[in-house]
Amino acid sequence: MDLNAARMFVAVVQAGSLSAAALRLDTPLPTLSRRIRELEQALKVQLLERSARGTRLTDAGTRLYEHAARGIEALGEAEEAVKSDQTRLKGRLRLSLPTAFEPWWDLLAAFQRQYPDIQLNVYTTDRRVDLTQDGIDVALRIGAIVHEAMVARRLLSYRHLLVGAPELLTKIGEPLTPEKLHDFPLAAWSRDANIHPAWQLGEYKFEPRPMLTTNDYLQLRARALAGEVIAELPPFLAAEPIRNGRLRAVLIDHPMPEQQVSLLYPLHRHPSSIVRAYLDFCQKQVGRFLDLLAP
Repeated sequence: MDLNAARMFVAVVQAGSLSAAALRLDTPLPTLSRRIRELEQALKVQLLERSARGTRLTDAGTRLYEHAARGIEALGEAEEAVKSDQTRLKGRLRLSLPTAFEPWWDLLAAFQRQYPDIQLNVYTTDRRVDLTQDGIDVALRIGAIVHEAMVARRLLSYRHLLVGAPELLTKIGEPLTPEKLHDFPLAAWSRDANIHPAWQLGEYKFEPRPMLTTNDYLQLRARALAGEVIAELPPFLAAEPIRNGRLRAVLIDHPMPEQQVSLLYPLHRHPSSIVRAYLDFCQKQVGRFLDLLAP
């Protein structure tokens, strides 16, 4: 098998299309397309299904990608080990984070201060990314991890809070039971606009009738701070406004479920020295993150 053609194939899969891969590799598109066809001819299988929307792996292409990506990554790490100064970590680290996960940006800045030669590529999204397909080294995930092809390193857990501005609670009266929330304007987080949100408040399942649903926690916080709604927030977005009196937690005797925070990386991929450094750094620094969770 032509190693350069295999590299190009892996780049096409990770970029999502031939044209995007050509830009990433700084290779003429006709050249890239020809090399992929030659690889398919040499292997006597179709690896990619091409369409106006990009490329899609065939079953044979998926099997080749799983093996080729590991081999090419290992070759890259070997090349990096030979070329780089052994006293300092150098290279690129590709990360995925949930949106609005504000304190983690401080942790990443501290990580780069300790490892100034590591370049971070950070992709923020609330969807469940495919680490292999999207070329992600480590993803920060919220919630239970059920994935046989991944290794999860659990870091911490926390509970979301229902919060409202003191002026709103004074005006309407603080809710003492979940049912009383129906007397308030509510705003809720939802990943999917077609799914009606539900809040588990202790043993009580409450179905809000929100005036606003969004997948943007920062917008929920802004509307709560403006005294317009009671909203659900992760504690790291609510802690400071609660400490300075701009928000107040409600129904604290009806706690919301625990949310698990884990770092996820592919099981089949041996962690590079850079990935191991990041995992260890996060584990050591997680105590600082916990401090931000306390109102």
